Amino acid sequence: MENIIELQNIVKNYYVGSIVVQALRSVSIDIRRNEYVAIMGPSGSGKSTLMNLIGCLDTATEGKYILNGTDVSQMEDNELAEIRNREIGFVFQTFNLLPRYTALENVTLPMVYAGVNKQTRLERAKEVIEDVALTDRMDHKPNELSGGQRQRVAVARALVNNPSIILADEPTGNLDSKTSNDIMTLLDEIHAKGNTIILVTHEEDIARHAHRIIRLIDGEVSKDEINKAYKGKNAPVA
Repeated sequence: MENIIELQNIVKNYYVGSIVVQALRSVSIDIRRNEYVAIMGPSGSGKSTLMNLIGCLDTATEGKYILNGTDVSQMEDNELAEIRNREIGFVFQTFNLLPRYTALENVTLPMVYAGVNKQTRLERAKEVIEDVALTDRMDHKPNELSGGQRQRVAVARALVNNPSIILADEPTGNLDSKTSNDIMTLLDEIHAKGNTIILVTHEEDIARHAHRIIRLIDGEVSKDEINKAYKGKNAPVA
């Protein structure tokens, strides 16, 4: 099975005055197409920095990043924005929905940036809203939706451009336990349809939905293991 992500000796430094803070220290990770991977680690471990690099929201100080066959390591901001919109669907803890837009309008936004015509945008957005079981709420604005419904809108928005990867950053962090289970079940279903999912979390019960768990400590991979309790589909053979 081919790699969709190849991180080779990634270093990320931040500079605070004359002090160098090394957030990632020579991290090398391969993620195969259709994998379901959780990235875990305590606060300060580097997992948020790694997520930003995988999501093309930032670039490494050193090392190479191959995303779906393209070297994105040295890309300029406008090139990163284009590949980010095409290759990656984001699901954030805080939903990041525009409050004045309806659910349907929020879901269409990635296609606006991609230059898709209005009719096609609306048709595709309605499809993915139906996929996340929110057809009856598509004309509601975020403040008229529950937390779980808002996260479903965010998941639909992440899916709308048919990205190579769904990158979910603490997707259940603002939800109660029942709603969290509902959202994780939805992500499980999305993975079963063939999507690659990368889940960033500090919660063990959430990470257990993934078939592989990568743990970071002090900017380094401390453990990269198959989750033996994983029961979903599409787990590559180790």
